[in-house]
Amino acid sequence: MASPTDDPPDTRTPTELPLPLRWLLKVFAVLCLILGLVGVFVPGLPTTVFILMAAWAAARCSPALYRWLWHHRLFGPMLRNWANGGCVSRRAKWSATLMMGLSSIIPSFTQAPLWAVALASICMACVLAWLWRRPEPARNSA
Repeated sequence: MASPTDDPPDTRTPTELPLPLRWLLKVFAVLCLILGLVGVFVPGLPTTVFILMAAWAAARCSPALYRWLWHHRLFGPMLRNWANGGCVSRRAKWSATLMMGLSSIIPSFTQAPLWAVALASICMACVLAWLWRRPEPARNSA
């Protein structure tokens, strides 16, 4: 099991990739990180998936950014849980459930087309079904 003091899993060194690809990955990582940060405050915008994508890209282009994410107080536990078998904490599951529930109620107060509301709700229900089937981390690592 990975702990907060462990180094992140080994990744390929950035010099193995062409410079333009490294820059594209770095831009992608930063954009995902920004979207993940916004997702902390905006209902319906996921945080975890954007942080996972940011870490994936950073691992390939910026070891420093990847280490920072891995050891971060908020994002590190998500990444370590995911690295330890795709685990998602119960708190993250309940938070996602609450935010998606709120996000599915908000459109009923707008003039959104019924098909769009139904499609969004079905997508969120599928994501929640998948999320709740993910294993939870051991008690001492959550």
